[in-house]
Amino acid sequence: MITRACISINNSCNLNCAYCHFHTPDKALFLDDVYMDVYKILDNIKSHIDKYSIKVFKLGFVGNGEPLLDYEALKGYIEHISDYLSDGRIAAYTITNGTLITEEMLGFFKVHKVNVGFSIDGIPEIHNKWRCGTHNKVMNAIELYHSVNSSYPSMNCTVCRDTLDRVDDTIAFFEPFGSRITFSRMIGNGGISLNEFHNFISKAQERLNVRTGSYDCTMYGGMCGAGINNIFYANGNVYLCGNCVDLPVIADSSVPLENIDPDLPLFDRKQCYREIQQL
Repeated sequence: MITRACISINNSCNLNCAYCHFHTPDKALFLDDVYMDVYKILDNIKSHIDKYSIKVFKLGFVGNGEPLLDYEALKGYIEHISDYLSDGRIAAYTITNGTLITEEMLGFFKVHKVNVGFSIDGIPEIHNKWRCGTHNKVMNAIELYHSVNSSYPSMNCTVCRDTLDRVDDTIAFFEPFGSRITFSRMIGNGGISLNEFHNFISKAQERLNVRTGSYDCTMYGGMCGAGINNIFYANGNVYLCGNCVDLPVIADSSVPLENIDPDLPLFDRKQCYREIQQL
């Protein structure tokens, strides 16, 4: 049963990170700005929660672009599900590159119980190489979050070949924050294998609060959940996940969740379904 979804509210970003897998040439053809009724999606999600008495539905406003470029629209979407957020039936989050966040935004997210994660790739030498030299700006945003919330935010770090050369430095960077860290495996050029990634995760778990999961995503150290419990909305369509926008569409975005059936063949869920298709 579907118990989690991501909604890509735009295809735009104010950065041009070197490793971004959403904007590689083979996927750019699938990122046309097509109208998508996000309010209809949210209504379908609420109906799905009610029909199946789902205790917590995890919903991410993340995807192909930087969500805060469309902050006013994002506010409307969050307000549309405010009753489900307040009673905990929806656990919502967004992930930002940290360059656009303001105190007003952080206050709104806090009131509505929306978790805000920041993308930061550890030490400046690695982050600035891959993420457009934005380390100082993101660190200032993280401190602003701390001033509003009296705690540090969850953080997302992409693990690449450079990271494996600076494992101890990367782990040491995150230790003082005491927050939950999601490590993502870089794919494509500069990427690393699943075995290399799992070895890194094992070391990081000794000192950090690291996100791991069961049927979630192999990019985050879990099992591939494609076709089981999560879906990805973008460009008016439903996809298996955010890494699969160049694979066949599984439904129109207006379709009720109970009618979405990917019907995938059996495969080794320790492997990424998208990467298996490339073999």
